[in-house]
Amino acid sequence: MTMTNLAYDTPADGGDVSQQDIAAMQALRPVPRISIQAFCETEGVASPVKLAGEDRRMAKAHLKVHMGGIATAIEFYQSAPTPNLILLESRSEPKQLLEQLGQLSEYCDPTSKVVVIGHYNDVGLYRELIRSGISEYVIAPVSMTDIVSVVSSIFVDPEAEPIGRSIAFIGAKGGVGSSTIAHNVAWAMSTLFKSEVVVADLDLAFGTANINFDQDPVQGIAEAVFSPERVDEVYLDRLLAQCAEHLSLLAAPSTLERVYDFDPDAFSQLIDTAQRSAPLLVLDIPHVWTGWAKSTLIKADEIVITATPELANLRNTKNMMDMLKRLRPNDPPPRLIINQAGVPKRPEIGSSDFAEPLGITPMAVIPFEPLLFGNAANNGRMLGEMDAKSPIVGLVNEIAHVLTGRSEIKAKKKAGLGMLLGKLSRNKK
Repeated sequence: MTMTNLAYDTPADGGDVSQQDIAAMQALRPVPRISIQAFCETEGVASPVKLAGEDRRMAKAHLKVHMGGIATAIEFYQSAPTPNLILLESRSEPKQLLEQLGQLSEYCDPTSKVVVIGHYNDVGLYRELIRSGISEYVIAPVSMTDIVSVVSSIFVDPEAEPIGRSIAFIGAKGGVGSSTIAHNVAWAMSTLFKSEVVVADLDLAFGTANINFDQDPVQGIAEAVFSPERVDEVYLDRLLAQCAEHLSLLAAPSTLERVYDFDPDAFSQLIDTAQRSAPLLVLDIPHVWTGWAKSTLIKADEIVITATPELANLRNTKNMMDMLKRLRPNDPPPRLIINQAGVPKRPEIGSSDFAEPLGITPMAVIPFEPLLFGNAANNGRMLGEMDAKSPIVGLVNEIAHVLTGRSEIKAKKKAGLGMLLGKLSRNKK
């Protein structure tokens, strides 16, 4: 048993997660691949422990919850090895609790860490538990956030190098411009903030990042995905193509010489390594719903859905939003970008009507401007390189600010959008 001086006395809410909890969870790093066994006496503790095991930050950990307290644990470990971490709930009085823990220690491996969730706010008990080698003493009631925070505090080295933030872009349909926006936002983040950004094109068959950035690398993301055992920071660096001073690309081969069927965790090693190599990782995910696409979205720090203002896009966006909210209950909902608004003679859904059933405010509404986008695509340049003063480039820059936490979505930007759309209308006359 190991020791860390930390006690918690926080309220629990069971299943509902507050905005404060979500903010706290966003600051936590993923827990490494460890085994955890919990022995709970009450459903009020078992429920948040189970919810913690479902959080994406605990994805690598293997958690098993048993009903029954320390007595059940003692019986269990008489014939089973102890895991990396044991979570114990006990309603026993301090003296009895210390006696039970003494009995349990006879069957515990010295390297196993123990967290006790007790029902007595007793300073003397806390000191005794710390002296006896307990890693943490948490006072019930507890929340899911408390559990993940405790596990993280024990197993995540606070002195370790920071992990880069992953931002996943996906389209509600094919052809909505998700990749174009992802690449331009990545370029904007690298140029505006002078921050290292890596773009990973996950559409191995039809990816366009190499074309948009005017690159033709010999190697790229395929080498990493098909040889995950070789992937480390040095190997990854050899695969990266330099697109700008602070922007690197993991290009897709964009060939059909082989099929690209992957296991759900096929990109995990690559993404983990890339996040240790750069502060910002932009994941360009194709419009598919496979095990690996779903897994990659679940684990991303931020998700951006791009949609055009029509009914099929609204349906698909609603389905994706609902699914991702269920899969990521402790994270903010995905961001929404409405693209290609104001196509001449095309009936479309207004941005407010599109966003209303989704329950979110669009991060940006980008007007249809084929000349700017077409010239940029055909020349292998970013929008900001073609026309730095374009209002659309201004919108892309604002997206970059929001996704890096430098600003919030501002409702008043609707006025600016109306001016843009009005300008387009005047140009059509």
